[in-house]
Amino acid sequence: MLIRGLKTRVTLNARVENPRYPMRLCFASNNAHKLDEIRSLLPAHITLLSLVDIGCSEELPETQHTLEGNARQKADYVRDHYGVACFADDTGLEVNALHGAPGVYSARYAGPQRLAADNLAKLIQELSGSADRSAAFRTVVALSGLPGQATRTFAGEVAGHIAEAPRGTGGFGYDPIFVPAEGDGRTFAEMSGTEKNQISHRARAVAALISHFAFNI
Repeated sequence: MLIRGLKTRVTLNARVENPRYPMRLCFASNNAHKLDEIRSLLPAHITLLSLVDIGCSEELPETQHTLEGNARQKADYVRDHYGVACFADDTGLEVNALHGAPGVYSARYAGPQRLAADNLAKLIQELSGSADRSAAFRTVVALSGLPGQATRTFAGEVAGHIAEAPRGTGGFGYDPIFVPAEGDGRTFAEMSGTEKNQISHRARAVAALISHFAFNI
């Protein structure tokens, strides 16, 4: 069941600054869009590393059946194999009329080729004729490898609906067809990065992560 009514906006200028503890933290991704999006949200004392930066070229395991499970699995893998503190995310688009699908399988909804255009086309086709187009984007971030701390997760969600056709050229993934309820009728792909980060699921999860840093590092 999808959570409704989240109204919290992420205040990007309320960044946590802690220059006494400079950190190098790996984000378990080589997705340039995700890296840019998250780098803009992190406090200045954290240097964000990609998988390429730490020499990780293999595909990370994602064999769990929940967003939480996949995020933990990826973060723990990097910690165990590369010895660095790491956070990983998994994101799913949950559509009510499809009983929560594509959910944890969002990236490969139309097949193992993981092509965004194929995923969009399949989702639009499956919602053809449906009166209920409500949906929610949900991100779970797992943080692993900090000294003395167990792996923990942070979640963010934004409700909205699926547009009848793709709109906009920004963002990535399902952004061209997701219209957030807290917006002005535009899809995520029609918004600037700054506008999207004010209300996005990923920004909310990262905000919870940053809040953890403020009190635990």
